[in-house]
Formats: sequence, C-alpha cells, structure tokens
Amino acid sequence: FFASNPDGRVPDYHTDLGIYEEGCGLDKVDMSWGHDEYIYHVAKDYLPEEAGYMLRYHSFYPAHLEGEYQYLMSDHDKEMFKWVREFSQYDLYSKSAERPDAEKLRPYYEDLIAEYFPPQLAW
Repeated sequence: FFASNPDGRVPDYHTDLGIYEEGCGLDKVDMSWGHDEYIYHVAKDYLPEEAGYMLRYHSFYPAHLEGEYQYLMSDHDKEMFKWVREFSQYDLYSKSAERPDAEKLRPYYEDLIAEYFPPQLAW
C-alpha cells in the first residue's frame, strides 16, 4: 500500500519536521482523530485548559513518555505537557483488580461533573 502512495516520493515528507515549522505548536499538527480528540472537542468549552490537554494528548505516548516531537511543540505546549505527564500515572496501568463501590463513589463524581459541565451537553 505504501509503495503506491505518491507522498512517499516527496523529500520534504521524510524529514523530522515534514511540512511543519519548528515550534509551530501541536494545534497546527494534523494528528489522527480518535476518542481523545473527540472528547476534547466535547469538553473543551467547560474544562480548564490543563484538563483539555490531558484529555487530548494522554494517548500521545511518544511525546509525554519518550519526549519525542519536542521540536513541533510551542513553548505553551511544553508547559501544558507537565499536566499530561502528571495525569498519565492515573491512566494506563493504573487499574485495580478490586472493583470500586460505584454507589459510594457516585455522589463524588456527580458533584465533580456538575462543577464543570452543564446538565446537558451539545454532542
């Protein structure tokens, strides 16, 4: 499949920066659209910017675990990524074999959701 893709013959696409400028910012970089980007767009108007970064980039492991793609990040991205790294310890591999008591936790999470979100979201 890749051999027939004409992009494979464009020299600029085979550099670290590709079509981007150094420090352009991740908001200018075309990335794959998945559940992280979807929930970011649903929630971004209700949450602090730091939470938006956590939602949007928590699966971008090369950046927050390995330190890759720093050359594409703006200074603001680099600052916000400290929150993504902080969140990652509660994300992947943080599950417990013991099931939480959902009824006991429900009031806490309902209050937390009500603090940031309206009763009805625009999906």
